[in-house]
Amino acid sequence: MILWIVLFIAFFSITLYGIQVIALRKKLKEDYNSEFLPPISIIKPLKGLDDNLFDNLESFCKQDYPEYEVILSLQDYNDPAYRVAEKIRNRYPNLVRIIVDNSRRALNPKVKNMISAYRASKYEYFLISDSNVLVDKDYLRKTVSAMKPDTGLVTNLIMGVSGKSIGAKLENLQLNSFIILSVSFLDKFLKMPCSIGKSMLMRKRDFEEIGGFNSIRDVLAEDYIIGKLMHESGKKVVLSNYIIKNVNEYWSFRKFLNRHTRWAKIRWKIAGIKYFTEPLSNPVFLSSFIPLLDGFSRVSLLVFLFIASIKIAFDIYINRLINSSTGISTILTPFKDFMTGIIWFVPLISCKINWRDNIYTIGKNTLIVPHNGNSTVRVIFDKLKTAFTN
Repeated sequence: MILWIVLFIAFFSITLYGIQVIALRKKLKEDYNSEFLPPISIIKPLKGLDDNLFDNLESFCKQDYPEYEVILSLQDYNDPAYRVAEKIRNRYPNLVRIIVDNSRRALNPKVKNMISAYRASKYEYFLISDSNVLVDKDYLRKTVSAMKPDTGLVTNLIMGVSGKSIGAKLENLQLNSFIILSVSFLDKFLKMPCSIGKSMLMRKRDFEEIGGFNSIRDVLAEDYIIGKLMHESGKKVVLSNYIIKNVNEYWSFRKFLNRHTRWAKIRWKIAGIKYFTEPLSNPVFLSSFIPLLDGFSRVSLLVFLFIASIKIAFDIYINRLINSSTGISTILTPFKDFMTGIIWFVPLISCKINWRDNIYTIGKNTLIVPHNGNSTVRVIFDKLKTAFTN
């Protein structure tokens, strides 16, 4: 009986995956027509040497756009990214500024990095973009074309590129399947606002009406909270179908695990009970239980291979849709899906995260507090010990 239930869920999962592919196709067919080209301040928070950092930053300095500025923000002159920032500024002195300030108070290091840059920015429209993002010269024009008077935030689809190590290939496969399909499905079929921190375009007045940086300084998922607050304020959150590139070249397998463990904990704290529906978007992981329950019979193994093959075929199709060059690494899809299936359980037993050399405990709506180094079991033990010794 259990075997048949799992079999049904696995086939339901692969059907749901196909529906998500349809959502992506619908999203990619959207068209935005606008000649509105306001001046824009681009804020790029930097921390360490991301893969392809110089080219990533330079791509924002080559935009086919009439008026904009690029502000590179850091917390430390000794950060190795500072030298790269200097090279960019020296090449584009009339376009690029560097802000170095570690005086602001915020537990989220990315937010802390951006506060002074935001205050120094010149224009009403501003765009936050991560340092590992690479864009084409029409990025600003295409993104701004989705901004309307009733829109509070425009964000973008992302795809992973340039994977050379196993960790980077797995990361790009996850971005080019689960991530891009999930946001497309939420946007097109569930009409839920999606905000992706890799690229967020806003007006200052709208941002400050929802609390500005004070509203996100102590949360981990600052992009989600901004989108949520914008939506609640009555402003539209638009997911542009213009795809930006997330460059991942030489990731270690450990870095891949750390990134997606952190993201899983974020989704658990945001979604709550709805988090338990997430495995339905992982048909490979679900179908891996079929051989286990059926004693690795020939039929059960064939069923697993059949579902895994369909999933690989879907992912190959997705990569063609988004013009990705993932190529032969798509054969790693079953391994990647199995690993992310295992990662799914981690948030249920741990709420500690390690991000940008900081260790935090993550709470509801991704509110973070510095981790005190004690496990829950240890805290309970210490309290009982104190109670009995007093």
